[in-house]
Amino acid sequence: MSIAWVRWHVLEDAASVARTVAEKILAAAHRAQTERGLFRLVLAGGSTPRRTYEVLARADADWSRWAIYFGDERCLPPSHPQRNSRMAAEAWLERVPIPPAHIHAIPAELGPEQAARRYATVVENAVPFDLVLLGMGEDGHTASLFPGHEHDPAEWVHAVHGAPKPPPDRVTLSVRALSAAHEAYVLVTGRGKCPALRRWRDGADLPVARIRSHTGLDVWLDRAAERCD
Repeated sequence: MSIAWVRWHVLEDAASVARTVAEKILAAAHRAQTERGLFRLVLAGGSTPRRTYEVLARADADWSRWAIYFGDERCLPPSHPQRNSRMAAEAWLERVPIPPAHIHAIPAELGPEQAARRYATVVENAVPFDLVLLGMGEDGHTASLFPGHEHDPAEWVHAVHGAPKPPPDRVTLSVRALSAAHEAYVLVTGRGKCPALRRWRDGADLPVARIRSHTGLDVWLDRAAERCD
């Protein structure tokens, strides 16, 4: 993806990123509900998205018309604290009245292959998403799309083995699925992300750089992520 399709938004700190992105999500929800009736949102894992979810938990919204999906998941039991679905539930989803039937967790406890097959049907019936949230790792990975890993580009959902971060078995939405959205946001905070961010801006073929929604990509970052000195 050409970086010309990327819009970079630099905010003061991680708290500012969380507040601003939460406001943008609420505005996107209102637009989607007005135009299409339901707001379909894909969640990311990680500490930066968690701060955003904690802001959303205090917001006033028409939660009955939200539908939640996940960009990736670790192959762990549903109650495991390292599950993205568990983190999102604790930070936000259990604190607002989104109908349980509207929360579509990845059944990663079934193992990568079976979970990927099942979730592919869910994704295919949901796209295009209204908004996809993503993070970026220090190696430029996003969701569980890691540098050096090859997947079938036609798939909606990939089974992942040998992830460089534990646990090694995961399930992830594909570039195809994550790009099948009206909007996509990448949240990047902290000095440790700066080298990967610089490589992305220099045109490196990182997994995060392959995502492209219908309207491009908005990257929300704090000043620490922008400064490598």
